[in-house]
Amino acid sequence: MRTALVLLGTLLWPVMACAQLRTSVVEYTDRGTVLEGYVAEKTDLNGKRPGVLVVPDWMGVSDPYKRIADKLADMGYVALVADIYGKGVRPANNQEAAAEATKYKTDRKLLRERVLAGLAELEKNPNVDTNRIAAIGYCFGGTTVLELARSGAPVLGVVSFHGGLDSPSPEDGKKIKAKVLVLHGADDPVSKPKDIAEFQEELRKGAVDWQMIYYGDAVHSFTQQKAGTDKSTGNAYNEKADRRSWEAMKQFFREIFGEEAPK
Repeated sequence: MRTALVLLGTLLWPVMACAQLRTSVVEYTDRGTVLEGYVAEKTDLNGKRPGVLVVPDWMGVSDPYKRIADKLADMGYVALVADIYGKGVRPANNQEAAAEATKYKTDRKLLRERVLAGLAELEKNPNVDTNRIAAIGYCFGGTTVLELARSGAPVLGVVSFHGGLDSPSPEDGKKIKAKVLVLHGADDPVSKPKDIAEFQEELRKGAVDWQMIYYGDAVHSFTQQKAGTDKSTGNAYNEKADRRSWEAMKQFFREIFGEEAPK
């Protein structure tokens, strides 16, 4: 009998483990444009939890960012991968991605509207503590979460992983309410020294609580395995920088969400 119970428990364990993570596709709109995001959360948590908005790189909502949302959910957060481009707009290659991203990088007002729509959708989730929300973004998404902060959105913090750091409207730094964490490759060729200097000056003039961590031997896209390992291209994966930046984000979350935040 005991053997049978052990066997039954072994068979049920994968089902029970999977049942703790609930994922779903959500549709929401921005001024008539239908957007399609991805939500991940645990089903066995009591009470409201911090929410994390995830903004993907220029490829848009895709499997790597869904996996990041799943990791965040496993840590105890409610995560939503925001759709900036619109339902069905999923670039098939870098050329298509560059064309889509450029539409928003050259229209920061529209970019802010799209990420604010994602934030509003996350806030609607009944399991989210709307007083404890952060946003993280990668590459194009890193640029986007900085624009979210510049909009004056009431999020506790934003984290940019190898995002673009130009400051097209530096006066908007004074609107930033969030704490800012920038995780940056020391050899990243995308953000020029002038961009970085102006970005930092924007934060200083805005009296923003900010941190910037440089990772040695890292270029752009250092968290993305699909980037390969050839640094001469300007885009390459760096395992140490990837791991260390994730740990830095976790520490940042502990700070902004409080000690009771998921570990």
